[in-house]
This record gives sequence, C-alpha cells and structure tokens, in this order.
Amino acid sequence: MAMVEKRAERILIVDDDPRIRQMVTRYFEDEGFVVHGAADGNGMRKALADHTIDLILLDLVLPQSEDGLALAREVRAGSDVPIVMLTGRDDVLDRIIGLEVGADDYIPKPFHLREVLARVRSILRRRKPAEPAQSHADPGQTLEFDGWRLEIHRRRLLNPDQQEIELTTGEFDMLTVMIRNAGRVLTREMLMDQTRGRQFDAYDRAIDAQIARLRKKIEPNPAQPTFIRSVRGVGYIFTGENNG
Repeated sequence: MAMVEKRAERILIVDDDPRIRQMVTRYFEDEGFVVHGAADGNGMRKALADHTIDLILLDLVLPQSEDGLALAREVRAGSDVPIVMLTGRDDVLDRIIGLEVGADDYIPKPFHLREVLARVRSILRRRKPAEPAQSHADPGQTLEFDGWRLEIHRRRLLNPDQQEIELTTGEFDMLTVMIRNAGRVLTREMLMDQTRGRQFDAYDRAIDAQIARLRKKIEPNPAQPTFIRSVRGVGYIFTGENNG
C-alpha cells in the first residue's frame, strides 16, 4: 500500500526586522515547517499569491504606510487563514483591535520561540478536521440551532439558507463551546479555558472582541443579539435552541 506523504505546513512571517525573520525561519524549519518571509505588505501579498499559507505571523508595527492591523484586515476580508499578531508588550489597545479585525491570537515581543511554536501548533491542530467515523456519523459531530448547522468534523458553519459562513479558528471554537453549553452562563474565564487554555495570557476584552465578531456573523441584528446574550458583570449565555 502506497504511503501518502504529508505536506509540510507553511508559515509566513511578516516583519520588517530581518533578524526576527531569520530567527523564526531557522527555528520553524528545524521543526519541519516551510517558512516564507516578508518585510511588508507587498511581500505578504506575493507570498499569499504564490503559496498555500497555513498561518501568518504578522508584526503590528511596520515602517511602511500599511501597518499590521491594515494588513490583517485585508487578509481577513478574503481568507480565513489563521493570523497571529506580534505586538509590543504594552500595546494592549492594539492587541484588542487586532482580535477585533480577525486575528486568532497575539504574542507580545520579546517572545520565546518555543512559546510561538506551541501557539502555532495549537492553532493548526484545532484547525484540522477530525477523522471521519469508520461506520456511521457521530451525531455529536454536528450541532444545530435555529436552522444553523455547525459541522464539527468539517469545521464549517452553514446558515439557514445552507450558505457557508467563514469563521476563524478562534470563532469556530468559541461558537462550539457556546452551543454545547446552551442555556448556561459562561464567564470569560471559562470561555478562555475551553477555547485557548490557561497557557494563554487572557483579558476580558479579548473574549469580548471575539464575541462581537461572532455576533456580526450569526445575529440578525448584532446590536440586539438573540443567540449570544451578555450577562452583565458575569459573561455570556447562548440562548439559541441546540438541536444537535
């Protein structure tokens, strides 16, 4: 029986500092990744056009007219490729905005390469579809609410018109947790534990930003949500009817 060769995962590092690009490239290549580097938006666009990129490490502060937030917004407008923002240690507002425009995670500088690798692997692992069942479909692999359908094994969301709605890795994981805990109030800490784990540095606005993005995609009126409701001073509750 012929062996199927596994494709090496491709990482794109967008940072104007050649030392950081070289350091990340060398480390990730030693771990079996294919790494492409870009110093600016033009280099990023070329890499995305020429290669199938599995994840982008994107610096927030770039010297050209296009900063990291603008580039993240541009990528997210046409792709759900995971984005990890590289930020300054004290740039809390920038981190929040980065999550709001669709980044999956953030890592403050200076960073340890082992931590970067761990976060990248975690995101890529969560993004991979689960193996299909051998004999019959597992009913737990599909969650349904009010005409919506979340297919866990395919990692996709279908609206009541059977149109696929693109979700980032973080958004998909967040919605999965919310649906599985329908009717239960979840604190921000509980949501962070179940979607990212305690190894990630969490703060309330990170969860709020992700919830806001989800509401824009599934709520008829995001300003008056009917599925994901806020519980003042506590967290959130999913009120859609879980038929899965």
